[in-house]
Amino acid sequence: MNDILLEAKDLTKHFPVSKGLIFSKEIGAVKAVDGINFSITRGETFGLVGESGCGKTTTAKLILKLESITSGTLNFDGRDLGTMNKLETREYRGRVQPVFQDPYSSLSPRLRVGWIIGEPLVVNKTLPRSEIKARVEEIMEVVGLQKSQFNNFPHEFSGGQRQRIAVARAITMNPSLILLDEPVSALDVSIGAQIMNLLKTIQKELGLTYFLIAHDLAVVKHMSDRIGVMYLGKIVEIADADEMDQNPVHPYTKALYSAALPSHPDTVQEEIILPGEVPSPLNPPSGCRFHPRCSIAEKVCAIEQPELKTISPGHEAACHLA
Repeated sequence: MNDILLEAKDLTKHFPVSKGLIFSKEIGAVKAVDGINFSITRGETFGLVGESGCGKTTTAKLILKLESITSGTLNFDGRDLGTMNKLETREYRGRVQPVFQDPYSSLSPRLRVGWIIGEPLVVNKTLPRSEIKARVEEIMEVVGLQKSQFNNFPHEFSGGQRQRIAVARAITMNPSLILLDEPVSALDVSIGAQIMNLLKTIQKELGLTYFLIAHDLAVVKHMSDRIGVMYLGKIVEIADADEMDQNPVHPYTKALYSAALPSHPDTVQEEIILPGEVPSPLNPPSGCRFHPRCSIAEKVCAIEQPELKTISPGHEAACHLA
């Protein structure tokens, strides 16, 4: 059996930009995701981190088939997402489930919680109502909710409980991959920690694979087996979580880690302040996209686009000077 569950090869998503109302003319494209490569192994958590606007959410939408791929391929369990027919797409959507950032807006206020959790079964399976109810009650207990809360509405739950509801809904269909989009950023730190520990427990029990999107490095380090760092539509570094924490290679990754809170108050960190703003994805810099803000950039960085290359076993970076 192939251990790779999800693999992206030169994955690209460009959004065309037009000018004019009547006689509109295409003047360019926002290069949200621009030729990225990564793979996710069964049972692992792959974390993708980067600043807002770097392409993380667009990558997630491509995986969920909420956006069409401009070029490149995305393979799930050996099958190309771009060539799936309607039946295969429906099956795929059962095997890949999301947990969104905001538990307050991702749950319908008009539905009772039991039927929010059971909705994927209603849509995708032909099961008796009693069987669906029994399955939902079983899942509610797995995520730390009470069976007696089946008929409650979302407004009767706290933020942490609502995210447990979202997790329960995601695992109802026995998925292979769960996409976690900033799953704890809207929660208090202590509640967020409980949700992270719940997700790790469920992963072990059910053999799940996670694709985690976050901008909080502490969350990514705690949850992930491997981490990818994204900047302006490109993945600039991939490594095991411990290796990335102890030995970041790309200048952008180093800057990210220097801005994060240290794991211990006595730890002394180098402070790296990046000059300027993130360039526009409509007109990204030539060569390495990070070179206008990089303190060690050389002439080659402005001319040639660096490719991900192996620095050490399991550690890749897209930097001419790595």
